[in-house]
Order: sequence, then C-alpha cells, then structure tokens
Amino acid sequence: MSQKKSFFCMNTLKQFDAFAKPLEEVQIKTVWGGIVSLVCFLTIVFLMVSNLVEYLDNTPTEELFVDTSRNKKLQIHFDIIVPKISCDFLVLDAVDNSGETHLQVDHNIYKRRLNLEGQPISDPEKSDDVGSKKTLNLASMLKSNETDNANNTAALCGSCYGAESLTIPCCNTCDDVKRAYKMKNWDFHPYSIEQCKNQSSQNEMYDKAFKEGCQLYGTLLVNRVSGSFHIAPGMSFSFNHMHVHDVHPFSSSSFNTTHIIRHLSFGQKLESITSHGGNPLDSTESIAEEGAVMFQYYLKIVPTLYQRRDLSTLSTNQFSVTKHKVLAFDKGPSGAPGIFFSYEFSPIMIKLTEKPRLLGHLFTQFLCNISGVFICFWIIDIFMYKVSKVYNIRKKQLPNSND
Repeated sequence: MSQKKSFFCMNTLKQFDAFAKPLEEVQIKTVWGGIVSLVCFLTIVFLMVSNLVEYLDNTPTEELFVDTSRNKKLQIHFDIIVPKISCDFLVLDAVDNSGETHLQVDHNIYKRRLNLEGQPISDPEKSDDVGSKKTLNLASMLKSNETDNANNTAALCGSCYGAESLTIPCCNTCDDVKRAYKMKNWDFHPYSIEQCKNQSSQNEMYDKAFKEGCQLYGTLLVNRVSGSFHIAPGMSFSFNHMHVHDVHPFSSSSFNTTHIIRHLSFGQKLESITSHGGNPLDSTESIAEEGAVMFQYYLKIVPTLYQRRDLSTLSTNQFSVTKHKVLAFDKGPSGAPGIFFSYEFSPIMIKLTEKPRLLGHLFTQFLCNISGVFICFWIIDIFMYKVSKVYNIRKKQLPNSND
C-alpha cells in the first residue's frame, strides 16, 4: 500500500516538471553549438567577476548640492617642514577675508627643531605664535605697555634713544625699544641698542637662524569664511592696517623658504578622501633656488558630506590648488618671503555615499547574469542552427537543379 502511495506521489510531481529532458537519441550537437556554448560560458564568468569586483569596490557615489551650511568652524590640519630656517625665526599667522588678523584663534600648534639633515634635535614645543602678542595691533601693544608702566611706578625708566612718546615714555627691554622705533617709522638695529646687547639668548637665536630647520604641525580652528594663513620668517605685527614681518638683523634675501608639505587638510580627516586625491598637497616638496622666494598656494575648498554604510555622516572638505612662486621683491611692499595659503569656499557641496554591500544583491546579480546570458546565447544557437540547416538543404538541392 505504501509503495502504491509513493508511486502516485512521484507521478504527481512529474506533472509539475517545467524542465522536461529530451532523450539523448534526439539531441543534436553541432560545432556552432559548441562555439556558442563556450562563448556563453566565458561571458558568464566575465560578468560574475565584474559583479564581484564592483561588490568589493569602495569607491563612493557622488552627488552635488548647494551648500547651505553656515556658522561653522573650520579645522585646518597641517604638517610642514622648513629645512633651512630655525623655529625661532618662523611664525604662523591666520587672517580672515577682510584682512583682520585673528587674535584669539583656538589652535594646537607645535614646533620641532631639526638639523640640516632633517633629523629632530629636540622634542616638539607648543607654539603661541597664532593669536600671541606678536600679532596684536601696534596701538593695542602700546596701550598695554602704557598700562603696565602706570601700574609699576617703581620700575626704572630706560632710554628709548629719541623714540620716546606719550604712549612709550620708557624702554626697559629690547622689545620696548623696537616698538617705539616702529611708532616713529625708524629703522631698528638691535646690535646698537643697549637693552638688546645683554640678551645673549637673542644673539644665540641669530647665530642658529640658518643652521637648523623646523617642523610645524598641528591644527588651526578658524571661522568658516575665506581667508589665508602663512608661515614666514621674522616677527609679525600689524602697523597702519598692514601685516608686517620684521626680519632684522637679516635681509629677506637671507631666508631660503624651501619646504615640504607632509600634510594639509581641511575638516575631519578621512582616509577615503585622502586615497581619492582629496588632499593634493600631501607629500609635496617645493624648492627655492634663491632667497626671498614667496610661495603662494590658492586653494578652492569644496565642502564634502561623507555618508558611511551605517548611514552615519561626516562633514569634511576637499580642495584643489594652484601654486605660484615669485620673488618677494617682485610683489612690492606686499611681498615677503614665506609660504602663503589663500583659501575660499565653493558654493557647491559634494555628498559621497558608500555603496551598501548586500550579499543577497550580489547573489541576485549572479542569477540575472547567468539566466540572461544563457537565454541570449540559446536564441543565438537556435538561429545559427536554423541558418546552417537551411544552408545544408540548399546545398543538397543545388546539384539537382543543375541536372
């Protein structure tokens, strides 16, 4: 009884067989069929490999939007080596688009002394060049100096060598004399000033100015507007609405501004951006064949929104760059040796989206390719078989027609 039931079930299932198999005796195999089958197999393998490569590819898709973000801060990450100027003679300043010097910029900048071979000779030291008193407006410095003198009436009153004024009646330090001279628009020569002669550390700084190199690295946090920042030799200050670098006792032509940009980026660091050319200045070297060379980098920053596969988003930036190299003397009064970066923002934002890796999607692509290619080549095989069959019939009939 069980055998009959099993036999009945088997016969029932056979009725649902959509893949009927012809007998081998009625199967016809041809040379063209073998060629078409081989090409079909190679095509399927090629498409499956292509799908697998696309599945493993990390290249994100790109979309363009109008940038509507406002009131955000901009992180500037940099790592720059100046191999022929000591750290004591290098300062970093940041200026916004209106030309106003940033005085209270949140930053985390370090300087590391290097020998002429590029090897470190000291531990990194945190720099206070950005937003320090060096970059204050001269009138503000003089007012501060006047307040300090009023609070300390018992202090000795040193000579300003004819540069005394109501705001600077006394010059007790080398810097005081220097400020007073700048107020009078006089040339300042520290070696002839008594307050400067006793500063042995300053003389030591002058001696090693060109016997060491310097690595500057860290992060600037500035307003998200167009602006600039630069690394240049000398003491920086603002005078008559001009940004000035005082390189005394040397001349501008004494400074070789050869440099290596190890890294420069804006916003959060992303390896995906770096690997796709988002930081074009990384690991670049610029050589100055002479002194007083002014390197200018014009950067176009493109805001970028990066969306990961887990749908989390990161805000960063990409940029393009145009580089110029000129002698500082050719730029007139605005020229100075150094490394200058000017940046502006694009109104367009790019959204990069990582493609999701779904195993089911890959499997579906495999099935679609296999079935689609098989059907196409099956139709080609039928067509070729029909053509060859007609050709053979015509060929057999040809001698009979001649008779």
